[in-house]
Amino acid sequence: MLESVLRRFRPLSAASVRSLSGFPPLFPAAQVRKTFLDFFQESHGHILVPSSPVRPRGDPSLLFVNAGMNQFKPVFLGTADPRSPMATYRRVVNSQKCVRAGGKHNDLDDVGRDVYHHTFFEMLGNWSFGDYFKEEACHMAWSLLTEHYGIPANRLYVSYFGGDSKSRLPADEETRRIWLDLGVPPARILPFGLKDNFWEMGDTGPCGPCTEIHYDHVGGRDAAALVNADSPDVVEIWNLVFIQYNREADHSLRPLPKFCVDTGMGLERLVSVLQGKRSNYDTDLFTPLLDAIHQSSGVGPYLGRTGAADEGQVDMAYRVVADHIRTLSVCIADGVHPGMSGPELVLRRILRRAVRFCVEVLKIPQGALGSLVPTVVHTLGDVYPELSVDVDRITDVINENEAHFLSSLEQGSRIIRRTLSKQETRDDPFPASVAWSLHRDLGFPLDLVDLMLEEKGVQVDREELDRLVAQHQKAASELQSDAPSQVTPDVLSLAALLRLGLPHTDDSLKYQYQLDRGRYVFPACHATVLALYDGQVLVPEVREGQRCGVVLDQTCFYSEQGGQSHDLGYFTRTGLPDVLYPVEAVVRAGGYVVHQVTAADSLKTGDHIQLHLDQVHRLSCMVNHTATHVLNFALRKVLGPSVHQRGSHVSADRLRFDFSVKGSLGSSELQQVERCVNDIIAANQMVHSSELPLQRVRTIPGLRTVDEVYPDPVRVVSLEVPVSELLDAEMDRETSVELCCGTHLLQTGAIENLVIVSEKQLAKGVSRIIAVTGQEAIQARETGRALSQDVDSMSARLPGSAHSSLDYAQRISREASVLSDAVDNASMPQWQRRELQGRLRTILRTTNTLIRKLEAREAGQKAQGLLEKNNIKDLLVDSVDTDSLSVLMKTVNLLSSASPLSHVMLLAHQRDSGKILCACQVPKDSTALAASDWAMEVCGHFGGRAGGSAVVAKGTGISNDITEALRWAEHIARQKIR
Repeated sequence: MLESVLRRFRPLSAASVRSLSGFPPLFPAAQVRKTFLDFFQESHGHILVPSSPVRPRGDPSLLFVNAGMNQFKPVFLGTADPRSPMATYRRVVNSQKCVRAGGKHNDLDDVGRDVYHHTFFEMLGNWSFGDYFKEEACHMAWSLLTEHYGIPANRLYVSYFGGDSKSRLPADEETRRIWLDLGVPPARILPFGLKDNFWEMGDTGPCGPCTEIHYDHVGGRDAAALVNADSPDVVEIWNLVFIQYNREADHSLRPLPKFCVDTGMGLERLVSVLQGKRSNYDTDLFTPLLDAIHQSSGVGPYLGRTGAADEGQVDMAYRVVADHIRTLSVCIADGVHPGMSGPELVLRRILRRAVRFCVEVLKIPQGALGSLVPTVVHTLGDVYPELSVDVDRITDVINENEAHFLSSLEQGSRIIRRTLSKQETRDDPFPASVAWSLHRDLGFPLDLVDLMLEEKGVQVDREELDRLVAQHQKAASELQSDAPSQVTPDVLSLAALLRLGLPHTDDSLKYQYQLDRGRYVFPACHATVLALYDGQVLVPEVREGQRCGVVLDQTCFYSEQGGQSHDLGYFTRTGLPDVLYPVEAVVRAGGYVVHQVTAADSLKTGDHIQLHLDQVHRLSCMVNHTATHVLNFALRKVLGPSVHQRGSHVSADRLRFDFSVKGSLGSSELQQVERCVNDIIAANQMVHSSELPLQRVRTIPGLRTVDEVYPDPVRVVSLEVPVSELLDAEMDRETSVELCCGTHLLQTGAIENLVIVSEKQLAKGVSRIIAVTGQEAIQARETGRALSQDVDSMSARLPGSAHSSLDYAQRISREASVLSDAVDNASMPQWQRRELQGRLRTILRTTNTLIRKLEAREAGQKAQGLLEKNNIKDLLVDSVDTDSLSVLMKTVNLLSSASPLSHVMLLAHQRDSGKILCACQVPKDSTALAASDWAMEVCGHFGGRAGGSAVVAKGTGISNDITEALRWAEHIARQKIR
């Protein structure tokens, strides 16, 4: 069925555009990229900043990095840590890995239909942060394109912002004059509106007009009318954005204190221009991949056709697979694995789309998709070395997910067949709940469900399915909106703080605590209110009940960063000691620590306050953060150097740690990790910390880092061995050493104990550990011991033979189910949970097997008695003394086997509950009376429900009169049979 389903996919067609532009192929792609970077770096003093990973750094608004500017958002917003290299950026250049699939920018469904859309692409860009502006940016762009790349000027057109009266924005005449001065003919300088030539970061934030450079593939004509007209012949190649405004919440625009330039040029499109190709897929970025795909396929070579000319969508399939394997390789190398939510879910869709085209069109055998990874590494590995490091892991993740998807397709086929077999007629719509489950739980695209049903001549209940989809989207939206809003100063307010000469917040007190006779002593902190932010602007005063952001000259509160939760506590105002200002959150923005407070009384700049730290909460975070470092070290020690941190979160009640690992950890490995951690805790190792220059720190052997922008100097935290000794290249000490801004214990003994209470794979190749420490860990171990004793006791009481009573076996089975739920949900060691789950599964299998034997024995005895009592007749309605519906059904089956032509119904009265159990069976060729109808009429008469097939059915009703129930059951049957 799989192949027949996949054969039915008919992606949309696009007009064929494959032809040569006549432009000579001058540059290989690697040279195009290098020329761009060298031009800005060597000729114009730009700093080369490496591409950030495609997983956004702390930006929940993005699924993937989709533009070169993403990693520079803190600079645009003014929130960059003033101690970090990012705060010093003035001129920057880079080539950024980008993924546009899902979210606002989503090209996934267009990939393959044409010859220029991609889910993964490289964006070349140059930036100015308060340095040069429009004139220099235009001059550099024109010079690079026409002089260094040699693109004929008569093939280029430029657009600029033509103004918008509704927004009261004038036309960008300055940019127009710059292009005229550069010699661009007036007819080739074209004005456009907000949609095409005004760039915005989001609904609010920095924005400004942009100017775009377009290239005419044909040449020798006036192509002005084709600019921004979606013509494949005239394409945009470079966008120069001039960021000079801030979009406010009320949609108004305010000039920024510092103007910036943000440019972006797609490498794939530029290469196609410079190599004289009309298709990105005909360049050397893709031709090695297309050749490798052909070697594994069962079809002819790639011919570059589109639309109706692409018979069987063969060339579309080539493009889809070539694009998607690049995206998969880059994402997996950057720690994004196919999964069930967010970017992981998008990547899973990409992988499954690639697999479908491999199987459907290209006839590629399973495993061949993963074999393309080395070709991706060959084309991209030099500039993105993380690909070369992870070739085997990337291949393994792709192969495992491909095998899982193909298995899911078979499972989905079975579910559809089973569901259809239960429907009364083929005219009934397919249940939307089942279709949604196939999509949500097995990852089926909804169009695949439609096609599989189409083959059966059935349609899904579309109205109900749309309702379920909308319900899911609403729930996801509400979940996102439930996140507390933060009152963080915007870029203009941060600039105003600097303009007022307000110093950055001194938060060094957060680290100035000490141990005194085994107790942590935290410093007192008095501060002055420097600024108040009401959510829109800086204000001199806030009223009682008003939510605001408070900036102080100094603080002892820890702001949320580095995966650690912010501190809690409250302020008191000098002269008003009994009024508490609770601190709800603490965040950093551009070197200022902003305390988010709902004012309990008026508060104004210049007020003197005292900060009261919630010391219990802080100490709990310190315990769990130090425990996270110990856990990180233990995982690497037990599992090897391939373990890399993929994320973490430290709160007062637990710690969460995500890391790369090939498969889920076994019970033995979990025990080893726990033992290693608790040995370090028992040793009460010293925790050392130092601030050092970032460049010097990177020489420390075994240094653990994550993908973050670190300040310079940077804080280094090590266990047992002082950082100064680790800097000695001759020292080879195996210990935990990490770059970390968090607050830590001074000795590991205060952790007391650590228990891993959960370990599961988030996605193939990435696991998540949740652990508790201190008294919670001790309690978890006690819970584990108690549950282990309960399982031991149950094992000892396990029925040993068929001589046991059915009631006793059923009671043990029920107890085992309850105990199994307790083990599943308790906070206890994960290694112990898995062992007890295995033992309980064995107990349940044993008791259930015994129950079936005892039920069969009891049913045999009851059937024999009923046959002796009633003899063989065409209608047998009687009662049986049992509390088990299963025994009742088995008895009916035995009676029907003994008398295949009989209509049999048995009832049983449960005196304690007042329920009547009902089971029935009729001859297979019975047309007068269906078992399901018989059971529903009998049970419905007594206020109950029933169900089943035309031959066998069961149900329940409510009655204290079994005699009346038997009379009614026989009356119904005789009416139908007669």
